[in-house]
Amino acid sequence: MMNSNDPELNGKYLGTITKDFAIVAQTLKDAAYQIKRQGFSDFPIFTACKMPDLPIGQLLLGKNDVAVDWYFNASYMEEFVTRGIIAEDKVSEFKQTFKDKDIEEFCCLFVVDGDFMNFIYIPYPEED
Repeated sequence: MMNSNDPELNGKYLGTITKDFAIVAQTLKDAAYQIKRQGFSDFPIFTACKMPDLPIGQLLLGKNDVAVDWYFNASYMEEFVTRGIIAEDKVSEFKQTFKDKDIEEFCCLFVVDGDFMNFIYIPYPEED
């Protein structure tokens, strides 16, 4: 698992993801709430990928739904562990990092672009 918010991500991806995130943030926030409320997981994760067929989670929003460059899938930590993206011996570290962020304020995104994969925590836009 890579370091969250690493500099490569900030430079290359953060601008375009931030632009799209502003459009989909409320939908992701609502989905995170539902994932937790319905007992699927306390650790909702959303993938951001340029390809529509990422085999992680369920497609939530994409280019066909709203004016964005990324596809956003809804998932959760347990699926990432099952798929081996989060190693078993890193689960407690992941949970601690995740719990340091309030899911009411931050979204956990797993960014996938070709061979590049990384977790980031991005703040939801403040509500007016």
